[in-house]
This record gives sequence, C-alpha cells and structure tokens, in this order.
Amino acid sequence: MPRMYEELASWWPLLSAPADYAEEAAFYGDALAAACDRPPRTVLELGSGGGNNASHLKARFDMVLVEPSAGMRAVSRALNPECEHVEGDMRTVRLARQFDAVFVHDAVCYMTTDTDLCLAIETAFVHCRPGGAALFAPDHVRENFVPSTDHGGHGGTDGQTHGLRYLQWTWDPDPADTTYLVDYAYLLRTPDGAVRVEHDRHVEGLFRRADWLRLLSEAGFEARIVPFEHSELEPGSHEVFVAERP
Repeated sequence: MPRMYEELASWWPLLSAPADYAEEAAFYGDALAAACDRPPRTVLELGSGGGNNASHLKARFDMVLVEPSAGMRAVSRALNPECEHVEGDMRTVRLARQFDAVFVHDAVCYMTTDTDLCLAIETAFVHCRPGGAALFAPDHVRENFVPSTDHGGHGGTDGQTHGLRYLQWTWDPDPADTTYLVDYAYLLRTPDGAVRVEHDRHVEGLFRRADWLRLLSEAGFEARIVPFEHSELEPGSHEVFVAERP
C-alpha cells in the first residue's frame, strides 16, 4: 500500500482538500442518478479513501464507505462522521446487502491485473440492486494515457506553518503491461517549521477500453463510456464507465 495511505495518511487533507472535489462529485452524482431506473437513495463507495467525494455526495445519498486503509478511514470518519465506514478490499468485501448505486473513484487504479479488476467489478455487481448502476472512474485508460507531471498541496499560507507541497510524476516504463507508475515527492512542513522530504511510489492499473467493457459485460452489467466533464480538464481527455445492472 502506498505510504500516503499508511504512515502518512494524516497528511492526506493537505495533499487533496475536500473542497477541490465539489465539481467532480456533482458530475458523478448526476451520472449515477441518470443511470438508475429510479432516483437512487443508497450508494456504496468502494475504495473511499479520505472521503473527499463522499463529503459532497452525502448531501444527496445515504453513503456506505468501504476502505482498506485504517489511516484513511480515520481521516474520512473525521470528515464524514454521519457515514457508515467499513474496513474492506474492493476485490473481496461482501456486505450481504444491495444498494441503489455503487461508486468506485480512482481507487480502482490500484487494480493492476485483469484478475484484480474482474474481482472489483464483481463486487460492484453483487452489491448493486437490479435497476441500479455502478460508476468506475479510472484516472486513465490505455488509449488516453499521457506521461505527465503535476504539483500542488495545501496549507502553509497566511502565517501558518503546517503544510504540504508535492511534485507528481506519472510515467509508464513498460507500455506492454497493464501498469504505470506515479511517483510523488512530498515536502512536509510541521507546525514547528521543520521540513522533511518523502518519496512515495504508486503502482496503478492501465487497461484498454475494450477490456473494461468486456469485463463489465461478463459480470452482468450493461456498460457504456461517458466523457468526464470538468472545467479544469480538456474535453475528451478523460472518461468514466457507467454500468447498469438489468
């Protein structure tokens, strides 16, 4: 598991602030609502992380959040105390109940093999009621992957000393396999003004559109590709998979 989800988990809100998710959470909520046969009330999120999307979606839906990392569940509980939190892996968790919709954000990127992705899709199908829908939002598919760098972070302004800044380097050492790498360099500044540097490597899955659609169909979903619309992204550069359970 990447270090940000273990010993560095308390830094997560400074890496990725909940307020930054308002626009994309609205898109996901609208897409799920449009795909269900009736207005959805209950939503299961698999791989909910620090709960940033849930902090917006909980105003529309009753959310159950499944996350394997204890550190990230603690961050999310502080942000979303009204939501049910469950320890679990999206490949194996079974809650013995169904939901109007299932949401899998970029945590699906940690499915790095066909087997992993198939198991995560099966979990979504098992927990989705007939007439409901699931949405999967990988950061990339093979066809639109482009190596890139990025930077950001929060805190450490207006005289405050507690803050984080990061450099993100996304690259693919072997285009023939189903993974790519995201390397992070974190600058972590504590309230006493001390700064340290940490490196964190994320190994993430990269699949073709056809593989996504095949696995979703084999699980029993009726799936389609939906362009992801966001004001900070070039139109057509990203997409999500919306899958309806007949």
